[in-house]
Amino acid sequence: MKLTTMTKGISRFVLRTSVALPLVLAPAVSVTVLQAAGVSAPFAQAQAAEKTRKVPAMRQNVFKKLGKVQEAADKQNWPEALAGLRDMESEMDKYNAYEKAQTYYFSGFVYYSMERYKEAIAAYKKVLAQGVQNIPVGVELNTYKTISQLYFIQENYDQALTYMKKWMAASETISATDYALLAQMYYQKGDQGNALKYINKSVSMFEKGGKVPKENWYSLQRFLYYEKDDYKTVTSILEKLVKHYPKAEYYKQLAGMYGQLKREKDQLYMMEAAYIAGALQKEKELLNMAYLFMGNEMPYKASKVISKGIKDKKIERNSKNLETLAQAYQMAQELQKAIPQLEAAGKLSDKGDIYARLAGIYLDLDKNGKALEVAGKALKKGGVKRDDQLYIVQGMANANLKKYDAALTAFKKAAKDDRSKKFAQQYIVFIEKEQKRAKQLGEE
Repeated sequence: MKLTTMTKGISRFVLRTSVALPLVLAPAVSVTVLQAAGVSAPFAQAQAAEKTRKVPAMRQNVFKKLGKVQEAADKQNWPEALAGLRDMESEMDKYNAYEKAQTYYFSGFVYYSMERYKEAIAAYKKVLAQGVQNIPVGVELNTYKTISQLYFIQENYDQALTYMKKWMAASETISATDYALLAQMYYQKGDQGNALKYINKSVSMFEKGGKVPKENWYSLQRFLYYEKDDYKTVTSILEKLVKHYPKAEYYKQLAGMYGQLKREKDQLYMMEAAYIAGALQKEKELLNMAYLFMGNEMPYKASKVISKGIKDKKIERNSKNLETLAQAYQMAQELQKAIPQLEAAGKLSDKGDIYARLAGIYLDLDKNGKALEVAGKALKKGGVKRDDQLYIVQGMANANLKKYDAALTAFKKAAKDDRSKKFAQQYIVFIEKEQKRAKQLGEE
């Protein structure tokens, strides 16, 4: 049995899990993500701002009012913080552009903290409306990026991209993480070409710097190449995921890709790794693992997988699965273990084929009485695909027991089928001679 035939089903099954990847590739932007990106109180400047800009000074009275708002924010008393900001906005006509910008910046932060994202965006836009010449470079950069990410939260990907590009145009340093975020935006917008371009850039920047890219970067990259049917690249990315982020699911997906590329031995080893890691939990997966072992002449391992699966109630104890277990035992030359499985499978089956097969095994073991008993059960159940072969088993078992009349009857029935006619007629001639000789010797 060729491995490619045996594993066609498992390759499709495993790869089907890859199709659902968008659900996990693009994690939602959360409060934690925004904080990590640099959204903070208005007095905190961007740490990586290379440029400086001379802006108007903040007067002491405005500084004190913002200080009180800061105290409320530190206690996460957002209503109090918001009330203080509204009081400040009521006298905004007295503020210079920098003071206005800082007030709106803080308003944006408070609205964001309250998850009132539309109002946060409006406030941050008012920061920019004061004119970039009136706000520090760090505030300008943080504002662009924060607006972009807030639009991303709201799934307004066009605006998210617009402000992200403004940030990139103003920034002198763009990190791999920034390119990854840009890739996510393009992906969510449905522009897979640009998504792939920028996720490749972020991954490349990390790898060239001797760093391991983040797991979700690899995941997005993997999905986008899968959509392009570039299975070789998908495989190389999954190999990195298995190496750096070893998860049972990645073993399984990598095994599927090896199957697509006809790397059959690699597929087997990776599927076994997935099995050991506990990734194979469903009946179909476990049976496919067993078929892989059987196709690679490792039937004893296959029997272990099926036996354990039945014991753990992950594989149904039905006629078909018990028959497969028996087949694995037979291939492993463990006939004594195969027999009880076939007995059980025969009882559960509504046809006599399994009993017919078991009758042949008893005949091979020279248990002629059991062979005849089980053959009778097979005929009683009916539905035997090759009853001519079953008749041959009956004929040979009876001949071994020197029941020549019964043997001749069985072989004559078998001879009615052209597929067994020649063999059956040869045995009929032989038995007739044996029967004649026995009569001459007085054995009958």
